[in-house]
Formats: sequence, C-alpha cells, structure tokens
Amino acid sequence: MVQIDERTGLEQLEETKCLLLLGRHTVGRLAVVQDGRPAVFPVSYRRDGGTIVFRSDEGAKLDAITGNGDVAFEIDDLDPRSRSGWSVAVTGRAAEITDPLELAAVERLHIEPWAPGAKARYIRIVPESIGGRRILR
Repeated sequence: MVQIDERTGLEQLEETKCLLLLGRHTVGRLAVVQDGRPAVFPVSYRRDGGTIVFRSDEGAKLDAITGNGDVAFEIDDLDPRSRSGWSVAVTGRAAEITDPLELAAVERLHIEPWAPGAKARYIRIVPESIGGRRILR
C-alpha cells in the first residue's frame, strides 16, 4: 500500500523497497563527521543482506569511522525531465571488517571501486534506520 506524507506529498518507501533499491545500485554517498564537521564521500558498495559494504584505504573515511562509527549513507535516482525521482537514506554504525571468515565472504561481493588505489580495507554499515521517499508527479 502506498503511503503519502501529508505534509510533503512524497511517497514514503517501505524498508523492503529501500533494500531492493540498495541492492540494484552500486554507488552511493557516505556521510561522516570529520574534524567536527560533516563530510560526504562517494563510494562503490554492495548490499550484503541488510547491511552495506564498501572498500576504502587509509584516510579520511577510515579515520572518521574509527573515531566515531556513526554514519549516514544515501542513494538516489532523479529524472530532471519528468521532475521525478527517489532517494534512500540509511543511518547506522560503520566498522572495519577484520574477521578473516567475514573478509573472505565480502571479497566474494566483487566490489569494484571507481577511484584509483588498492582499497584493501572493507567497511560494513549496520543500519539503525532505513527510509526512502519518491517524488510523484
């Protein structure tokens, strides 16, 4: 059943639909707190069950996650011509995957980073909330 937010007129996407959309896409935006300020980074990812996994190297993302695992993650798709689109937002906790068995499992996800570099570290986001909205025209 379609739920429309009375205030905004936007369709509220159910969690199962959000997970489906997360599974169909491979690039999203990771938001972290870096030096007390918000920072957003594009990342290649894969949905792994109800979680999100991406690869990283040493640097800003890994430092921010190690210092404070609270993150937000977002994907969207927009059509400027029809002025329609949707977005899915996830908030949760991110941590580096270090368990050898878990690492072997996520390596089989074949996450291919767009940015250059080895990206040898794997990070898992465990959602605390998942929500989405669709613009209806």
